[in-house]
Amino acid sequence: MSLKVLVGVKRVIDYAVKIRVRPDKLGVVTDGVKHSMNPFDEIAIEEAVRLKEKKIAKEVIAVSCGPAQAQETIRTALAMGADRGIHVEVPAKEMEKLEPLHVSKILAKLVEKEGGDLLIVGKQAIDDDTNATAQMTASLLNWPQATFASEIKKTDGELEVTREIDGGLESIKVKLPAVVSADLRLNEPRYATLPNIMKAKKKKIQKMKPGDLSVDVTPHLEVVEVLDPPVREAGIKVDDVEGLVTKLKEAGRI
Repeated sequence: MSLKVLVGVKRVIDYAVKIRVRPDKLGVVTDGVKHSMNPFDEIAIEEAVRLKEKKIAKEVIAVSCGPAQAQETIRTALAMGADRGIHVEVPAKEMEKLEPLHVSKILAKLVEKEGGDLLIVGKQAIDDDTNATAQMTASLLNWPQATFASEIKKTDGELEVTREIDGGLESIKVKLPAVVSADLRLNEPRYATLPNIMKAKKKKIQKMKPGDLSVDVTPHLEVVEVLDPPVREAGIKVDDVEGLVTKLKEAGRI
């Protein structure tokens, strides 16, 4: 059984950028800020490409929702080894209000439209940290899910997945088709080589809008206020245990 794999890839502010709150306190500054592919989605793409290299997958399709710049993220996925891309166009202003449920509905429709056998996404995006898209998409598709995957093995008609949980590791089996979310230790993504970057420019990216998939992206949530985290107080050093106990008492900790 050779699988058709869809992978969700999100364009986010680069992890190395210092985040700044907008003056209106309704979001963060994105204009003129470096963006890149969500790190967990890079891991998801890498795993899909490895499945193709092992002849387990027959095609890898990278999917991204967002403005025109999201095509850069798709091109990165194509340079890593994805076969083609799908860009669901969402204007920048609307993208700010795009919720995990909207993305889940879009992914579910695309999986059905493409006849996908496996959907892999990062366990969460580093901008909103919701950790919800994989779970909701599995529910919409009525597919088994294997979240926080740190190892994936293919057997006859099913996947053996090692998951990272609070108590350690958990091994489960899920029947295909299925939804998997990638955790940090699943793999180490490859760097796209210059020849592959050039090849990626010739690969097809299909464009569509949420309406083409009959998905309503009207927001259900409203951002009231975005604030910087409180500034941490400077720490102090003590000479011995007695000094530590004294300071803790003064601070009312003990």
